[in-house]
Amino acid sequence: MKDQIIINEKDNVAVELKGNDKISAGHKFARYDIKKGDLIIKYGQVIGRATQDIKAGDWVHTHNVKSHLDESFEYEYNPSYPETEITEGYFYGYKREHGRAGIRNEIYIIPTVGCVNNVCLRMEKMAQKYVTGSIDGIFTLPHQFGCSQLGDDNESIKRLLCAIALNPNASYVLFVGLGCENNGMDAIIEYLKPFNRTNIAYFNCQDVEDELAYGLEIIEGFAQKAKDLKREKVSIKELCIGLKCGGSDGYSGLTANPLVGRISDRIISMGGSAILTEVPEMFGAEQLLMNKCESEEVFSCYKKMIVDFKNYYLEQGFPVYENPSPGNKKGGITTLEEKSLGCVEKAGTSKIVDVLGYGELVKKSGVSALNAPGNDLIAATALASSGCQIVLFTTGRGTPFSTFVPTMKIGTNNHISAYKDHWIDFNAFSMDEDGLFDLLMKTVNGEYKVKSEDIREIAFYKKGVTL
Repeated sequence: MKDQIIINEKDNVAVELKGNDKISAGHKFARYDIKKGDLIIKYGQVIGRATQDIKAGDWVHTHNVKSHLDESFEYEYNPSYPETEITEGYFYGYKREHGRAGIRNEIYIIPTVGCVNNVCLRMEKMAQKYVTGSIDGIFTLPHQFGCSQLGDDNESIKRLLCAIALNPNASYVLFVGLGCENNGMDAIIEYLKPFNRTNIAYFNCQDVEDELAYGLEIIEGFAQKAKDLKREKVSIKELCIGLKCGGSDGYSGLTANPLVGRISDRIISMGGSAILTEVPEMFGAEQLLMNKCESEEVFSCYKKMIVDFKNYYLEQGFPVYENPSPGNKKGGITTLEEKSLGCVEKAGTSKIVDVLGYGELVKKSGVSALNAPGNDLIAATALASSGCQIVLFTTGRGTPFSTFVPTMKIGTNNHISAYKDHWIDFNAFSMDEDGLFDLLMKTVNGEYKVKSEDIREIAFYKKGVTL
């Protein structure tokens, strides 16, 4: 392995790969003398400005570099992306009456409000005796919201829970409400009516004498039908992957994210879909993504998403560059621009075909950009709610979480991949594209279960007041 790497010939910094007494692995050093005020270049792009003179070979990090995102930008549309030649590809999944095929055969119990979390969790525990045949699991998806939220927050929670119920991995879904919450069952039923789903049931605990017995009877009926479902050959056109990074380090933009970008390009070349989110972690790389928009219309929607998110930060009194996290900085990431340029590598070279609102279902083959924040669980939940059957999650620091669809952990470096082998599914330091693609397809086909697959969590993007 090399000791250092220069990513782009334009760069005035290089990355230390092994680490030494002056510079930790994954951190940057100056290729030559850099004067105070000069731009710092990595990936061939600006990642900040020098706050002091930096000598050749010196460590380049937060002590001598600042973000330049407080400077104004004018966005333009200069389309630049390769055309994708579509080929055929297949996987083995569960065909659905409506929408895409699932990669798991699962039953979801969804509380409409946090008040009934315990009821749903008890029901889940009692229902495990029904997990037979091809059923992959019966899972409750608890959360703390659904009441005391107003306006947009209440609408967002309803929309997201309904989108979760529409995920292809759910063969059957049971909504459990209390009966007096803001996020009422009638509104959920009305929202889902146009989708014509026959695999969803609903009840309020206040409307039945014994909520556990009532719910278990419904689940038993679901299980009797789900246990006999079989995987069938379906086109990769029905597959949608979510792209997410968390606990990034100096290797993220060198190994895992570019590798996932290649996988994304392969899925899209077979007619499949990928969704990129984490809007605040596009700041500093947004012009590159704008140039990948397939049309002026998509560019305008993408630009609006970026500008609106920046304004949201400013309205709350925070600068747009209030990032990266302490863990990111310890791993070698200095500014948000640097983090973003590495982050967007996950989308590969394919064009952006659509911009999705929070809780909106994916509609087109290709890369869609989704409006959601960078927080790991909120963003991963949003990806799965938009229709992703699996999330590819790259990490340099490690994290054990999973959203409600299989969340494959892809380590950026040898250390985390070995140290947290019980968390990490694949070591991207190898840059083994075929190996990662094979593991993805084994997971999609049900031959491999990711290491966090027994964990199911959801989180909401909440912006307003709580009563």
